[in-house]
Amino acid sequence: MGPAAVSLRRVLDCRGGPHHWDAHRPRRRGVVLVSRGGCSGVRLRNPFGRKTKEFPSHLWTQCPSCGEMLFNKQLDRNHNVCQKCGHHFKLGALARIDLLADAKSFSETDADMVSSDPLGFVDSKPYPERIAAAQAKSGHKDAVLTGDAQISGIPVVLAVMDFEFMGGSMGSVVGEKLTRAAERAYSARKPLVIVSASGGARMQEGTIALMQLAKTVAAVARLDDAAIPFISVLTDPTTGGVLASFASLGDIILAEPGALIGFSGARVTSETIGEKLPKGFQRAEFLLEHGFVDQVVPRSQLKERIAFFLNAFRVAGQDLRWSL
Repeated sequence: MGPAAVSLRRVLDCRGGPHHWDAHRPRRRGVVLVSRGGCSGVRLRNPFGRKTKEFPSHLWTQCPSCGEMLFNKQLDRNHNVCQKCGHHFKLGALARIDLLADAKSFSETDADMVSSDPLGFVDSKPYPERIAAAQAKSGHKDAVLTGDAQISGIPVVLAVMDFEFMGGSMGSVVGEKLTRAAERAYSARKPLVIVSASGGARMQEGTIALMQLAKTVAAVARLDDAAIPFISVLTDPTTGGVLASFASLGDIILAEPGALIGFSGARVTSETIGEKLPKGFQRAEFLLEHGFVDQVVPRSQLKERIAFFLNAFRVAGQDLRWSL
């Protein structure tokens, strides 16, 4: 069983995603790929008997970068980072808060805000149905969680976006919660930390969603006027109207390795300017080289790095208008 388990990553090929196995790839003895109306798992055959052991696909995730088969529980313990190559998978809002905030220090605010349907928008399904489905999938009322927290003992206002909720899109609720978070940071004279993960403005709310760009920019501008620190953390992906508004205005802008960061997609950009884009375009490392972000920080070091900058701001604040 041991050698067969080790051979998992050698016989599985998820070119089409975690539920697509390559039937033409050579298989080693003792491994059977199981398909029931689609690929659903991996079965290891004991060469010394007839009994088989089936491993459901929800127990395993294949790294899209190196191809390593990762046990989901181990992946969770590693904060959704591949232990072999360091690929950063997406991380939900609650897991992100657990990673950054001190234990039991996060107190959520504006938790009951829910989007209305001001336009009566219908595409393949009505907008309220999309909201309900996203709430059931993510467990959140909308695409951002905000609240008061401590990071390494330093009081902050923390906002974390969740890509699982309609792609982290910014509509009226997201814009309002982020604005209130900035206003609370201003009133309490606390640093603001926002972790972004978004595809941009929410099209189902039309112009109302676009208004949130200006509203959030105005809110964080007040922090700048008052010399209150704002740290912006860009994760995969941070695109569209979110990047074009508050996410790019941090006093310190950090990014996770390999994060997709840009306004429009690479194909659209290439076709618009009529040029071939350079390698790594819109990735965190490319933006670091060109001065758009201050540091690319591995997830395991992110809390420590944020705390470092918060302490640096606190020392500088002795000569400015901000202090804890």
